[in-house]
Amino acid sequence: MTDRNGGERDSLAPVIPLFGQRVERSSVSSGDTEAQPWHATWIGERSESERAARAAHPATGTLPVVVPAEEDEAAAAAERTLLRKLRTRSLSVREARSALREHDLDEAASEGIIDRFLSLGYLDDAALAEQLIDKATSRKAQGRQAIAQTLSQRGIPREVVDEALAQLPDDEAERALEFARTKARGLMGVERDAALRRLAGQLARRGYGAVALSVARQALDELSAPPRSGVRFEP
Repeated sequence: MTDRNGGERDSLAPVIPLFGQRVERSSVSSGDTEAQPWHATWIGERSESERAARAAHPATGTLPVVVPAEEDEAAAAAERTLLRKLRTRSLSVREARSALREHDLDEAASEGIIDRFLSLGYLDDAALAEQLIDKATSRKAQGRQAIAQTLSQRGIPREVVDEALAQLPDDEAERALEFARTKARGLMGVERDAALRRLAGQLARRGYGAVALSVARQALDELSAPPRSGVRFEP
């Protein structure tokens, strides 16, 4: 292939852009011995797909994929399937392998795709674990037990789960109490022992089993305590 000046241009594999992104190529002079890298520029509004892309490739927030020229149609189709899944959410390595098993690929071809996606940063179990933990603590008010179960169900290896959970602050009891206080209000008028069992069960299902009973008791005690009275003097 020749460039506009008639010089020889290195043969490059095609790039599959996602989410409407624009892919640009640095110019290559006729005397260059190596092709210059591809540069992808993100264009588009923030969305769930964009956040999934940034989670898969945090350095650029894009998902261009370079398909080797020698790759056969079956492998290319498998990559396209995997990319469609990555458009909606990040995947663990185990989930990616499961998606590739839907195609007629030998193990070498499948692992080649996995290795390439790992090297490009599109698959990253540690980053996925951090993403899921952030969602579990900030939006779902879950405790360690529930978080660990979620990460395991997503196929994240045990050592990665343990390392990610070790980064959590030691505020399990505080987060459990905050959750219990919001639920205790809905148990006003319920007999004390029944309310305690219900609230402790809710905490256990959220993954706060170790502190469920004590936290439930504290939240109910706070709710039933008489309001403070008296005159407050400002200094």
